[in-house]
Amino acid sequence: MCFRRNRGEVPRGKAWALVTGATLGIGRQYAERLAMLGYNLLMVDILEAVKTEAVVLSEQFKVRCDAKVMDLATATAARELHAWTVENGYTFDVVINNAGMFSFCDILNTPVERLERIILLHDLTLTTMCRLYGEDMLKRGKGHLLNMSSYSIWMPFPGLASYSASKAYVKSFTQAFARELRGTGVTVTAICPAGIATDLYGLPKNLQRFGVKIGALMTAKSCARRGLNAMFKGRKVVVPDWWFRILIPICKYLPGFIIRPLRSWTKKWQK
Repeated sequence: MCFRRNRGEVPRGKAWALVTGATLGIGRQYAERLAMLGYNLLMVDILEAVKTEAVVLSEQFKVRCDAKVMDLATATAARELHAWTVENGYTFDVVINNAGMFSFCDILNTPVERLERIILLHDLTLTTMCRLYGEDMLKRGKGHLLNMSSYSIWMPFPGLASYSASKAYVKSFTQAFARELRGTGVTVTAICPAGIATDLYGLPKNLQRFGVKIGALMTAKSCARRGLNAMFKGRKVVVPDWWFRILIPICKYLPGFIIRPLRSWTKKWQK
């Protein structure tokens, strides 16, 4: 009898994947799905709870799951993490740059430290991770890198300036880097999801459930599944769900008479 394997599935425990921001939300779902596919995991997060989640996934899927507690929003974080993984003998077939920070606040009301951390985490750390782990993969002639961008790159809405711009860099960088690696056996993918039903945006659970029900929000599990499928297919950029793709031109060119009242209505939620 012939059994069909899931996309990206490997012999259990024979390959390693690295996931940043792996404790909660989409990152946790990436880690779970990769463990389900047979990958050993290195789960990296600033939260101590990542250690507990690593134990849970190891016991559930019978793979090795290691945890590394680390702040990735620093200028040297990616180099330090890479050096540590090399020193400890890790070799990754998959690297998921998922760690992120959400900010909904006008620039002049945003602490400078938060702006610096957003740019460091979303752009410098991610770029350096791709540079270092991409080189390792290139030497072996295989590997997959997945970067988290955002649908907000097509929505330069007041209050989202720093977040949207940092995620726009991720998409642009990923597309160019993917073309540089064409034909090498190493792929780079950016996923640009719209709203996700997680605690990242500060939405109450009942609004998260309602958003999923009406199709305005996607579950973290669905986002992770689609992101990994696109990555294993070697796609450069993916926007989950067709209705969000067809709305991109509208989002890019929203006129001022629509943005102004939206800004007034949403300003009370800025923080």
